[in-house]
Amino acid sequence: MSLLDNTITNVALPTIGRSLHASGAELQLVVAGYIISFATFLITGARLGDLAGRRRTFMAGTALFTISSLACGLAPGIGTLIAARFVQGAGAAAMVPQVLSVIQLRFSGAARTTALGAYGVVLSSGFAAGQVIGGILVTANLFGSAWRPVFLVNVPIGLVVLAFAATVMPAEEGRSTRRLDLPGLVVSSAALCLIILPLLLGHQENWPGWLLACLGAGCALMALFVFIERVVAARGGDPLLSLSVLRSPGLASGLASLSLIMAGYGGFLFVLAIHLQSGLGDSALRAGLTFVPLAVAFGLCSLFWRRLPARWHYLLPAAGCLVTAAGYAGLGLEARGGGAIGLAAQACLVVTGAFLALSFSPLVTLALVRVPREQAAAASGLLTTMVQLSQAVGIAVFGGVFLTLAARVTPHEPSPEISGHALDVTMLLMAVTMLAGGLASLPLARTAWLARRAS
Repeated sequence: MSLLDNTITNVALPTIGRSLHASGAELQLVVAGYIISFATFLITGARLGDLAGRRRTFMAGTALFTISSLACGLAPGIGTLIAARFVQGAGAAAMVPQVLSVIQLRFSGAARTTALGAYGVVLSSGFAAGQVIGGILVTANLFGSAWRPVFLVNVPIGLVVLAFAATVMPAEEGRSTRRLDLPGLVVSSAALCLIILPLLLGHQENWPGWLLACLGAGCALMALFVFIERVVAARGGDPLLSLSVLRSPGLASGLASLSLIMAGYGGFLFVLAIHLQSGLGDSALRAGLTFVPLAVAFGLCSLFWRRLPARWHYLLPAAGCLVTAAGYAGLGLEARGGGAIGLAAQACLVVTGAFLALSFSPLVTLALVRVPREQAAAASGLLTTMVQLSQAVGIAVFGGVFLTLAARVTPHEPSPEISGHALDVTMLLMAVTMLAGGLASLPLARTAWLARRAS
């Protein structure tokens, strides 16, 4: 549910823009605000699970997520919607780490690998299905509510989750004596906002000096955050980010690769949804259905990649990135003339979805499977944070490039040629990012290969 909300709003954005008279940057904030909040509080959410009990924290996060979803669905203006999305992200941050921590702590050996694979399928299906479900809900226009069911659908689902969590999820009392790292949380939150918000606003404000100063301040605060975490750890405290977890074999490589992959993917979902509706004039339903080949290929490959010979598994992330980069480039070339999505573009979507899954799902498993059990919570929080944060960066950077190049495109006056050119340039940049993600995965592939030889 929380991952679905990363993508379900993309197809609804043009409708939200018309209904609430929102600018391009404000629409970026509707998506990225949720992700920024999600990423910022994820590690703290994992720590709260250690302190207060995972089921208790999970249920509290679910309740907050459900209430804020209701607020999103009833928002009278764009400011209220953006604020509610930030709160919704905080609720998701309390839910998600508890699931992965339970998997890490209650499974071992082959069972742990299988459970992590199932978790990867959930991630994949949530990311892929959001566009389709969003298009269906917007077009259905239930009770004349247009885009609002995109958020309101979470309310009944959240209530069902709360009803079942009390019996399905293991009851664990908080036994940890670790404390929250409030200085680390404050500094990291400020740093992320000062870095990402200027990237979102830059194209609209024409990059004034104060935005560049914010970026510089954000980078400085990020360096301060790393220093604070080292000091806290050296004094025997409980840092928000345990840098020692990065010593786990292959984890740093996996995180770097996942970050680049998800930056490209987050930007891809955002810009293609805008291009289809504001550039080509497609309806929300048609735009959502355009993503069906990608979603189906993504879901099937996420589910069945383990059936490939085990000796190939360590090669999948790099190979997946390489072919996905080709798929991105192909989609950009197909869009260049401003034509509708045809068979060639649909083929590119199938290839992109399939090989994106073949890079993403194995990376999650290979990056976490060798993490020591005592560092499971830190690793799960860090991985999920990087996945979410990189999407926000991707929406900010690639969304900014697209919106700048397509500045003359409006929902009321679609311009396929202008939008197609903007998409072409943006997709080529995403292809380069995917190639970088493949290169970043090579140290993890080597670690997995050596481990296989040793066994």
